[in-house]
Amino acid sequence: MSKSGKNLDDMKAVIMGHGGYAPNNRFNIIFTPPTVSLFNLSPTNILGNIINNNFSWKDLISDPRDINVLCKSASFPSRNINTQEFKTTREDRKYVVGKTDGDLNTIFYITNDMYMKTMFDTWMNYIFNTQDYRANYKRGKTGYSTDVTIQQLNKENKPVYGIRLINAFPTQMGELTLDNSVENGIHELSIGWSYDYYVQEDALTSSIGGVGRLIGNLIS
Repeated sequence: MSKSGKNLDDMKAVIMGHGGYAPNNRFNIIFTPPTVSLFNLSPTNILGNIINNNFSWKDLISDPRDINVLCKSASFPSRNINTQEFKTTREDRKYVVGKTDGDLNTIFYITNDMYMKTMFDTWMNYIFNTQDYRANYKRGKTGYSTDVTIQQLNKENKPVYGIRLINAFPTQMGELTLDNSVENGIHELSIGWSYDYYVQEDALTSSIGGVGRLIGNLIS
C-alpha cells in the first residue's frame, strides 16, 4: 500500500478503465460571430491580392472554422451553488438560493493579417458602437450574442464531453504589447466572455450540435 492508502496498481487499473487521463491540450471551441465580424473588406488587402493574382471572392468572408485552430487556450467555466444561512432554534442551516457561472477566458494566436484582432474589434464595436454610443440588440438574427461550444477531446481527437454557453459575447479584450527587445515574439490576444448560462452536453450531442450550429450560421 502507498502512503495515501491506495494501491498503485488499483489506481492505474481504475484510470485505464476510464480511458486514461484527460489531456488538457486537446479541445475544440466552436462559435460563429456576427456576420459583420467575418467580412474582409480592407481595400489594402483586396488590392494586394489582386496585384499578386491571389484574389478570390471567397477571401472576402473569413471561415469561422479557423477560429478553433487559432485558439491557444480556453476553459470550462466554473459553477458555484449560492446558499444563504437561515437561523433555526438550534443551529444555522444553509439553503440553496441560486447559482453563479464563472466567466469564460480564452487566448488566441494573432496571424500576420491580424485576423482575430480585427474580428474581435469589429464584433465589440457591433456590440457597442463607440461613435453613436449605443448598444446593439443582444439576441435575434442581427443580435451580437452567439452560442459557444467547448469540447474535451480524447487522444484520438474525438469529443468526449462538451458544454454550450448560451448567448455568449466578448466583454474584455486584452492589449497586444509591441516590444523591440523581444525577437521572434508572437502576439497572443486574451478575450473575456459573458453569457447567460451554460449547459452540459454529452459527446454525441456536443459533436452534432457544434457542427450543426456552425454550418447553420454559415448558410443563414
